[in-house]
Amino acid sequence: MMISIISYAATVETVRSYRAPDYTRLVFDLSAIVDHEVFTLDNPQRIVIDLANVQLNADFSALDLAGTPISSIRSAPRNNSDYRVVFDLTSKVQPRSFLLEPNEQYGNRLVIDFYDQNSQAKKTVVRKSSDEIVNNKRDIVVAISAGHGGEDPGAIGVKRLQEKKVTLAISREIEKQINNTPGYRAVMVRDGDYGMTLGQRTRIAHQNSADFFIAIHADSYKSSSARGTTIYALSQRGATSQQARLLAEKENAADLIGGVGSVRLAGMDEDLRSVLIDLSMTASIAASLEAGNKIISSVGKVTRMRRTTVEQANFVVLRSADIPSLLVESGYITNPTDASNLDSSNWRKRFSMAIVNGITAYFYDTPPRGTFIAWHKENGGGPSSYTVSRGDTLSQIADRFNVPMATLKQANNMDSNSIRVGQKLVIPNGLISPSTISFIEHTIARGETLSEIADDYSVSLARIRETNQLNSDTIRIGQVIKIPSS
Repeated sequence: MMISIISYAATVETVRSYRAPDYTRLVFDLSAIVDHEVFTLDNPQRIVIDLANVQLNADFSALDLAGTPISSIRSAPRNNSDYRVVFDLTSKVQPRSFLLEPNEQYGNRLVIDFYDQNSQAKKTVVRKSSDEIVNNKRDIVVAISAGHGGEDPGAIGVKRLQEKKVTLAISREIEKQINNTPGYRAVMVRDGDYGMTLGQRTRIAHQNSADFFIAIHADSYKSSSARGTTIYALSQRGATSQQARLLAEKENAADLIGGVGSVRLAGMDEDLRSVLIDLSMTASIAASLEAGNKIISSVGKVTRMRRTTVEQANFVVLRSADIPSLLVESGYITNPTDASNLDSSNWRKRFSMAIVNGITAYFYDTPPRGTFIAWHKENGGGPSSYTVSRGDTLSQIADRFNVPMATLKQANNMDSNSIRVGQKLVIPNGLISPSTISFIEHTIARGETLSEIADDYSVSLARIRETNQLNSDTIRIGQVIKIPSS
């Protein structure tokens, strides 16, 4: 008796799932490319995937289907060497499938996206009239785009640290600090472990009428010696360096969808459209460079900068004609020191606060019309006052309130930089009062000392003692102390 042995073209080794705001993604890890067919069935709603000439080793029972339209998954062999997988649904979806070639983390993959029934509906943005804007003094909206996500892990660094996880953690910290700043509101472009096209990222910014777009990434390099933060803006002409050009090519490879943003061009003469796009893009790039310099000045106080000027290249995700946009490479995930920082919640808080300080400094100089910040500036901004604490310096106070030293001295009739504990200073055009100054919470780890923590955060030991009402430098593991922003 002869036993028939089937030779399969490929094996489905594992399967993974991701949930995005408007779709569910299933990823089949394959030993080789497979032929497949996807179709829908009604009454009840089902999605069927036929896989040709495969062996199925994946375990569907391990998938987390919470929050998805998939209620259950069934599979069975058919035609001797083929397999059919049936997804039972709780609501109607629109399926889309495609194959992915191997990358540095995964091999061949089949991706099935289940788009929610209403995912294709256009969002309607209600724009307020000028009277409503003036009366309501709207917030400045900052769109924060965490790089990569889902099936795209981005760069893989020291100890297998993934870029997509680092960028989301930093973005959430920036969101928190933006939302804690009067006159500002943050919009998370990606707020979970799912992928997004570059076009989707800029579209979300426009749908939320963003005033600023910032993309958060972490760099990688073949040599582990490369480290530091770099800020990038768009260039219409060419990259400012070979590194900038190569980075743009790498990031753009994730998606080739671009656009010119929300500039209203419908019905206009072609030449007029071209001129308006060029003027708008030129103004947007100029604003981006100005904002980038503010962020570099602020971030340079808390971490090492790879470049001390804004680099430029043709990044697809920054191609918005009417929103100042920057891409931040937070550090080199392939460098041990940078990777350790990127994986540290305390470092991410300091880094994020520096980015937010740079953004707010830029918008205080050039606030959009109709915003609370513009109204505050036009009406003198206060003034606010600040009582000098032990360990304060005049330059630290000026930095904290985004006020030039000369302006601060002039407002207080000072001839020198000398200040004394308890002295009350007038803060011209100050947006915040001492009661709303932000703090970083630091959890004491084994082996740390209070003086080392003060050095790490560039804050005087006396200020940390005073902020936490400490009578000595004795601290304990697990204790949470407040670090005042410097």
